[in-house]
Amino acid sequence: MAAPSAEDDDPACVNPVLRSSRWALQEINLVKLDEDGITSAARYIHSRMHREAYVPRSWRDHALHICPEEPFSWASPSTRSFLDWIFLISSLNFSFWSELEGTPRRFGIKWREGWKSDKQVVHTGYWSLVAAVNRALEAGLPVTDPEFYSSPSRCPDSMVAHIFRMAEQSDEGIPLLSERVSILRENGDILRSQFDGSFYGFVQAFRKRYNDCGTALQLVQMVTETFPSFRDEHVYNGRRGLVDPRFHRHAVLLSSPSLMYSAHWKRAQILVAETWAALYPASPSDRHPVFPSGPKIQELTMFADYRVPQILLLEAHTPLKSGSKEELSIRVASIVGVERVREEIVKLVRAESSGGEQAEDAISSVVIDFYLWDLAKRVEGCADELDGIQTAPMVPVHRTRSIWY
Repeated sequence: MAAPSAEDDDPACVNPVLRSSRWALQEINLVKLDEDGITSAARYIHSRMHREAYVPRSWRDHALHICPEEPFSWASPSTRSFLDWIFLISSLNFSFWSELEGTPRRFGIKWREGWKSDKQVVHTGYWSLVAAVNRALEAGLPVTDPEFYSSPSRCPDSMVAHIFRMAEQSDEGIPLLSERVSILRENGDILRSQFDGSFYGFVQAFRKRYNDCGTALQLVQMVTETFPSFRDEHVYNGRRGLVDPRFHRHAVLLSSPSLMYSAHWKRAQILVAETWAALYPASPSDRHPVFPSGPKIQELTMFADYRVPQILLLEAHTPLKSGSKEELSIRVASIVGVERVREEIVKLVRAESSGGEQAEDAISSVVIDFYLWDLAKRVEGCADELDGIQTAPMVPVHRTRSIWY
């Protein structure tokens, strides 16, 4: 492997997720990236995102999302409500693939088609989580309040199970319910004891720590430092590991020549990215309220789950153990692959606009991930062609049951 560049040595420049993923991809040497495919994907994604005007504020267009009021105000009750909502969603945003995929018997939640609709539909996958939380809020349960969900007396396990009760036609319940309950208790206790009982308090602590000059990556790191359930990291018993002083928690383990460290931080990054997108100013002249000095969002990677590998990488699947070399290979390859797509899109934008370094600031793996996730949901089960571009048939997601994604 080539020696790290000066940029790689600067903690402010390279996300540890990307740094460790590049290294793990080469060291495990199980998955290869198709450079021709990366180039084709970059051209397609760039043209479609431009044509569809796909921007960070597109996050607000999803019918089930709760959005803060505009114009934005830190004093508005909707700001605290939104931040607690998005933190709860990100805390529980994992493991929604189903053994009954493609059938009406899979786990689903029956609720409105959206906040502005009275039509009742069954939501599956990630949207089942959002629908369940929204349904509970509509019924008057303060389900997003850490003071509520951290308390076994106010919110007993049976109530959590009721909140996530399945639709009548479903033959399976929500996966990993006991793990979700444990995460609710732990995260709620942390927010109550350290941050005035709200994710709003956590964000204010972040702003104070960095004097309103913090970046998206620094917020991700603060999340992983504070909440163990967001600390998506693996030490793999394989080839010689990369000893990185930023990985303090594994400094002793990494001194062994038989161990390798890999960070993914999927849910921590998506929490920060969705907060960034939901609060993205309507006017380019307005500052972002959480990142008034600029988020440097391009420092974040894509979110290593199973939807993006499904559309970019996989040709076959089998149940994979969390932390196995096969599962790690798929996740790190998706991280590096999307970063390569981002680099190719930056080249295309620069060639079109001669925008120099500003072009790189305008393109992020976060927005590419948002787009690919939506695209995977749209084309799943559809024809094998996208606007005349020949593609491989969509395959089922890889099956790893874990809290990490």
